[in-house]
Amino acid sequence: MGVKAYLFTFEEFRMKHHRLAYLSQTLFFQLALCLLCSGIAWCEAPIIEARADLSELSMEQLMLIEVEKVVTASRFSQQVTEAPASMTVITSEDIHKYGYRTLADILRSVPGMYVTNDRNYSYLGVRGFSRPGDYNSRFLLMIDGHRMNDNIYDTAQIGTEFPLDVDLIDHVEVMRGPGSSLYGSNAFFGVINVITFKAADVGRELSASGASYNTWSGRASYGASLDSGLYMIISGTAFESAGKNLYFPEFAATPSRGNTYHSDDDSSKSIYARLSNANFTLTGLFASREKGIPTGAYQTVFNDPATRTTDDRGYLNLGYRRAYSDSFEVSAQLFYDHYRYDGTYITDNTPAASTTNLDTALGTSLGADTVVTFSPTPENKISLGLEFRHSVNQNQKNVTADSSVTNLDDQRDSNNWGGFIQDEYHILKPLRINVGIRYDIYDSFSAVNPRAALVYTPVETTALKLLYSEAFRAPNAYERFYQDGATSVASPELKPEKIRTVDAIWEQYFLDNYRSSFGGFFYRVTDLISQSTDAAGMLVYRNIDAAEAVGIAASLEGFWRSGLKGRLSYNWQLATDQSSGAQLSNSPRHLAKANVSIPLIRQQLFISPEIQYSSPRITLNGSRTNDPILANLTIFCRDIGFKGVEASASIYNLFNVHAQDVAGEEHGPTLQTIRQDDMTFRFKLSYRF
Repeated sequence: MGVKAYLFTFEEFRMKHHRLAYLSQTLFFQLALCLLCSGIAWCEAPIIEARADLSELSMEQLMLIEVEKVVTASRFSQQVTEAPASMTVITSEDIHKYGYRTLADILRSVPGMYVTNDRNYSYLGVRGFSRPGDYNSRFLLMIDGHRMNDNIYDTAQIGTEFPLDVDLIDHVEVMRGPGSSLYGSNAFFGVINVITFKAADVGRELSASGASYNTWSGRASYGASLDSGLYMIISGTAFESAGKNLYFPEFAATPSRGNTYHSDDDSSKSIYARLSNANFTLTGLFASREKGIPTGAYQTVFNDPATRTTDDRGYLNLGYRRAYSDSFEVSAQLFYDHYRYDGTYITDNTPAASTTNLDTALGTSLGADTVVTFSPTPENKISLGLEFRHSVNQNQKNVTADSSVTNLDDQRDSNNWGGFIQDEYHILKPLRINVGIRYDIYDSFSAVNPRAALVYTPVETTALKLLYSEAFRAPNAYERFYQDGATSVASPELKPEKIRTVDAIWEQYFLDNYRSSFGGFFYRVTDLISQSTDAAGMLVYRNIDAAEAVGIAASLEGFWRSGLKGRLSYNWQLATDQSSGAQLSNSPRHLAKANVSIPLIRQQLFISPEIQYSSPRITLNGSRTNDPILANLTIFCRDIGFKGVEASASIYNLFNVHAQDVAGEEHGPTLQTIRQDDMTFRFKLSYRF
């Protein structure tokens, strides 16, 4: 029997024999506890040794403890304690050791963030805000500084629809809070910058994985440096999953009695390439992903495998960066972006009389931006930036295929200019002020967004930050102009929504093992664009809401020379509708997370458990989701027996708990929560040569 057939048979066997699954889960967990205890015992000696070394360090040496550097907060490299923002960095080591499969998995581990999945796309929330139907348009997503939000829906794709293989990620910089003073629209609640590996770090590598629900993926990567000084990377990835057979009691009256079969499938292909020399970098990325929709969204026939979406995303980017001196640097880029969406929706609740609705969108754009950073004095650093983007196509079309009736054929183009200035000035040696402002011009409105920050760093390992920032989000083409005559109505008069945020943060590196962060925030959103249902039952976007929130965030990280590393975080937030005072939907009051990576063999074998908790969230009809504790466990090893070989085994939702996410308006009043995956597994093998 082949490996593929074996895994599929095992999955069916586990689903049918719950008692045996429970026993195997219990045995696996007990084994993990044994390994955990042995790992802690093994790591104890190096920890004691590190503490002994610490007692011998002078105050000057303590001040030289290594602090992470980031580029996203100010668009130039600086230590995270100096950055005028609340930052988290997730490294490639974290991705491997915790078995993260997608960018959504990575972001789900970040303190204060949570992810909602409707079994088609994944949506990000932070600080208690994640409105159903917003398509991730309130976060700016970048790859190496290149904007990834498309020009139709402004979507930041983070699930299996994210076009880059996570194995190509060196680290992810997550900035919480508004960033419009540097980046313009979409940098509303935060900025996510995915930094890829350099060619020398990729080498030649093959990777394959097998997982639950007959899921398979494979990747081939090649990176090299040529004698001419040219560096190159090329990598291709393929992914396929049959998906889970689900049960929705809300659809018990349908012919399938609430069960879905073969309608949750998922597949994608991507190719990534980069050429670079000392100053220039040419990058290309293209990916296509197709996903079945099992939930009956948009009034479609429940459990019809023909209902599905396809997303194509690609770009070309020519970048230039040169430091002419220690005090003068120029960066610039020319880019072309492509996005295409195709949706096939089988509508009507009587399959014998069903109709096929085809929904398409095409977005292409080109543009350029440049940033000049210089220091007129040692105490002063100034950045000037200019950006232009021309949307060549912002086309949306909807056709009833059976009758060849065109319900929507909207073809548009648009322009956007933006410019900013930022000044970081050292008032005193440990005290700096960072102020910036950006002006954006769109075809129908303009926006001005400032930022001001006081950062006090008495030593390199301590930072006290007081931040004020404003941001906006422009209404996108979908929100303004989409109407299909069956489910949605256009809203061409929408205004941009705005946010004002205040943060107070204390960050502290102490001893040589720990980093802590504690802070509070307050924000107010006005002219909030929300999806609702009109009197005729049609979906419509309106500037009808205002919201505000207050919260606190605390985290503690530990890291040792032995490779032991862990993090604890807790977030409390209260996000409310400003007019009614009611708590916002899909807004958890509490988030708690813990993870630890334990080396059983130094730098070679690790066991990494992770636990995540979210308090109940309110659905659109006022009911509540459950509040599960989700646990994942990954065993990761490298260079054991064969040099260049990495292997991992992961179990997700280790306790097999019933988890729910909030459903959006497109699912109608019938479906308020969407069930997530039960316990699943993945095996992965990589070989670098």
